[in-house]
Amino acid sequence: MLATDGAVTTQTSTTSRRTKFRNLRNSDLPILIALLVLVAYFAIFAKGFLTPGNLSTILSQISILGIAAVGQTMVILIAGIDLSNGAILALAGVVTTTWALKGLPVGLAMLSTVLLGLILGWLNGLAIYKLRMAAFIVTLAMMSAASGLALVYTNGQTVFGFPNGYNFLGSGKILGIPVSILLLLIVFIIAWFVLNNTSFGRNLYALGGNLQAAKLSGVRVDRVGIIVFALSGALAGLASLIEIGRLASAVPIAGQDLNLQTIAAVVIGGTSLFGGVGRITGTFIGVLLIGVLNNGLAISNVSAFWDTTIQGIVIFLAVLIDATMHRNRN
Repeated sequence: MLATDGAVTTQTSTTSRRTKFRNLRNSDLPILIALLVLVAYFAIFAKGFLTPGNLSTILSQISILGIAAVGQTMVILIAGIDLSNGAILALAGVVTTTWALKGLPVGLAMLSTVLLGLILGWLNGLAIYKLRMAAFIVTLAMMSAASGLALVYTNGQTVFGFPNGYNFLGSGKILGIPVSILLLLIVFIIAWFVLNNTSFGRNLYALGGNLQAAKLSGVRVDRVGIIVFALSGALAGLASLIEIGRLASAVPIAGQDLNLQTIAAVVIGGTSLFGGVGRITGTFIGVLLIGVLNNGLAISNVSAFWDTTIQGIVIFLAVLIDATMHRNRN
């Protein structure tokens, strides 16, 4: 009897430890602590890191990544993946700036950038949910096709000389605050509200958590999935506008690493690649961590090659933790 009681006690203790670890993993605390440690390190060893100007630079630099990462978060929440957001950013940018050069009013051209991104994302969703194709394959194909079309459309040349209205989003300010930072915050606030306070947001978690259960509970899986991929494309289009405004040009090879960086930010932020688990606040912290890392290494005169190496290590650890937690949940 004593042996049985001991076994029960040991099992209860193990379950309790797993529950505590799961609760910790499902909070933003670990990644927030990692971010604060990184900030403290660069504040000590990287001269000029904590100046207001540099902090503003970091937020401006991550605006493109952050906006696109919101779309990637929603995609991964439904157990999908989007490898095409960087290519969509490039194609939407070069096509619509060319239209602006040909006389399309700048406001309509900028709106067309977002709409073209939405259409390309919608095509991804149609192929995945109507043709029953794998998201990885569909978005990989879109990445290749959109990248090629951007080069074909411009003959490999950078587009420049379009109206100055584009510059406002990339380098303009409102009350002294860069517009790109304001857009970043607005997108994240809207995404937080949608995911936490609407039936659409709850459907994303349901779809990613248990597809069959979501269908049985009345969730229109195809419709939700298509909307999510369309939104991811639209946000890539919005990010394109910031990129164009910052560079004062549209580059056909822009956004080449954006897909991997958004996945990195989302996974580092605690969203599970298996779907159904994650928070938009975690993605925001993940984006900040990548921005702080890149900026701190640059200020420290560390080779840019280390950025990718360190990000790879961090992603590996984040995925390892995610896979461990997934096994525990099962």
